[in-house]
Amino acid sequence: MKNADLPHTEGARILSGKLLSEQVIDRVKARVLQCRHRGVTPCLAVVLVGDDPASHIYVRNKEKRARECGISTVDHRLDGNISTADVLALVHMLNDERSVHGILVQLPLPRQVDAERVLLAIDPHKDVDGFHPDNLGLLLAGHARFVACTPKGCMRLLHEAGVALAGLRALVVGRSNIVGKPMAALLMHADATVTVAHSRTRDLADEVRHADVLVAAMGRPHAIRGEWIRPGAVVIDVGMNRLPDGKVVGDVELAGAVVRAAAITPVPGGVGPMTIACLMENCVEAAERFNSTPD
Repeated sequence: MKNADLPHTEGARILSGKLLSEQVIDRVKARVLQCRHRGVTPCLAVVLVGDDPASHIYVRNKEKRARECGISTVDHRLDGNISTADVLALVHMLNDERSVHGILVQLPLPRQVDAERVLLAIDPHKDVDGFHPDNLGLLLAGHARFVACTPKGCMRLLHEAGVALAGLRALVVGRSNIVGKPMAALLMHADATVTVAHSRTRDLADEVRHADVLVAAMGRPHAIRGEWIRPGAVVIDVGMNRLPDGKVVGDVELAGAVVRAAAITPVPGGVGPMTIACLMENCVEAAERFNSTPD
């Protein structure tokens, strides 16, 4: 489906990450079987520090998906008072463990743990989250090894929507190393004209009004008003914000946006399932490179 075919008169098309993620997972399962036939069982090591309830839920969902795919997991749960040195020691041990193909350190880490040092210590060939500077640099240069899972999932959703990105105005709201920066790089590689907005942007509403494609990754509930959305735009809402009443909402005001956008991801059920599916894909890719010459 081409851009012109996207509906924008009867309300936005809802881009289900749940449905698309199942397609990705089915392909991962087939690749895992091929690895096993070659004598390699893809293995993901998960490091969880502390008792953050949200982190425990995220890890549980990731490990469940891994098991569904046939990917083995090694679970390392560490006390919340642990030191940076002790976390680094575990990461170095996992780097040297030949049976481990991917290492996932669940963020956020406790305040006393230096997250930057920990992420930097992960072997880039096992960095299935795609956070290591080596992998971010390769992505920027157009020679990606591992693409950060959330931006990778966003691009899949845009492809599913039939969006031909070349020449379109794309706005990424948020500039983190985890989502905003790699997302902007992927959109540039797809020949979109990319703007990155952030907390210092003077007139966010005006930037949104000019965007053919909007990727919202601010982490602030309903920070982007529905009436700002350009009619016919495609909206990818990365936000996952829990309100005091327990309801989970995105960064975009859905009720107002859905009547203006051509297509939009729901929260929950949009980007989240795709992030986990792309993590599984990165993990099997790491296993497929097992014993190959480092790139």
